[in-house]
Amino acid sequence: MPTHAELLARHRQVLPDWMILYYREPIAIVDGEGRHVTDAEGNRYLDFFGGILVTMSGHRIPQVVEAIKTQADRLLHSSTLYLIESQIALAERIAALSGIPNAKVFFTNSGTEANDAALMIATQLRGSNQVIAFRGSYHGRSHSTVGVTGQRAWSATALSPFQTTYVHGPYRLRSPFGHLPDEEFTAACVRDLEDMLTVATAGQVAAMIAEPIQGVGGFATPPDGFLGAIKEVTDRHDILFISDEVQTGWGRTGENFWGYQAHGIVPDLLTFAKGLGNGMAIGGVVAPAEIMDSLPANSISTFGGNPISTAAALANLEYVLENDLQTNALKVGARLKAGLDDLADEIPEIVEVRGKGLMLGVEFGDPSTNEPLSALTGEVMEEAKKEGLLIGKGGLFGNTLRIAPPLSLTEAEVDEGLEKLRSAVLRARD
Repeated sequence: MPTHAELLARHRQVLPDWMILYYREPIAIVDGEGRHVTDAEGNRYLDFFGGILVTMSGHRIPQVVEAIKTQADRLLHSSTLYLIESQIALAERIAALSGIPNAKVFFTNSGTEANDAALMIATQLRGSNQVIAFRGSYHGRSHSTVGVTGQRAWSATALSPFQTTYVHGPYRLRSPFGHLPDEEFTAACVRDLEDMLTVATAGQVAAMIAEPIQGVGGFATPPDGFLGAIKEVTDRHDILFISDEVQTGWGRTGENFWGYQAHGIVPDLLTFAKGLGNGMAIGGVVAPAEIMDSLPANSISTFGGNPISTAAALANLEYVLENDLQTNALKVGARLKAGLDDLADEIPEIVEVRGKGLMLGVEFGDPSTNEPLSALTGEVMEEAKKEGLLIGKGGLFGNTLRIAPPLSLTEAEVDEGLEKLRSAVLRARD
């Protein structure tokens, strides 16, 4: 097997420079089981990032692997021009679980495609290209989804099919409203939305798209009910509300199956991806029939909802439900957050711990000035890798650890991960 250095040299020859890699010495992950993975040079890691929240149930789950093998032995592909039983069955399960009345489902290959499809449906239905999004948001890498992403670091072009207005949202630490109590913070953000609708938009606004917890934004988490107050405004203006559940869905927040459920709302459209396939490419949109069926032109998805992805997703969804991984995320997530809070009490450079369930962010900043400590965050990741712990990074300044293990994480693994992370932080500060 090639060494990491050999793979990196080949990678740099044929893959784009803007396709970022973690670590000064990047690694190739070649094997995994449960919550652990092994790299190409035989090093074993506790996985606290799950391929950017994709490996939701864990690595090499027998039921999911068997579903893939069984389907692969029969048929790899047919396309949505034909009936696909596993696609229909999965759509039935998701429609019933979505909380959206009279729901229909359209499958895609990723969260980017799901958000792209939701935006196309909403803007066509309202006959407008105006969209509202939160500052600090991330909704994908396509031309359209970059156009509603509120982070400069992930916005490759200013050209967009949309006229997007960005409003204040969940990220409180550096918000002008961040010092306010929850209810007053929410009210201030609602006033900002109302003001921007008055001064920065013209005529009908098609949609507002929002993550219940901002993912790439560093797991910025609003108070419960925040999106409910926001949606009161969008409803009053007949603006469709899209809940981007690509990272928050399927019980990851512990308290609820969908992130939107913490806010007392039902979205007009819901998008999903990542964890549903537990490694297989899948995403999609859920909406009431009257919204989903509103497109005036034909459409297909060559690979969306294909037999292998939907067979794997069905098996994975059943595994999540049968093993009540949502409750496990709530229980072990509380233990993990408590440990991170204790670490923050010990380490003054940890200026905030936030999130829910197994979706937790740890932000580093100067304890005196609150200036982001992006370099320290990078060092913590390097030292964590040496400890045998994989974690992610995000936030507007690249100064937030993103901790999102598989939902099957055990209490013993929580304690193991916390000890590894503590050692990594202490060494990175030296």
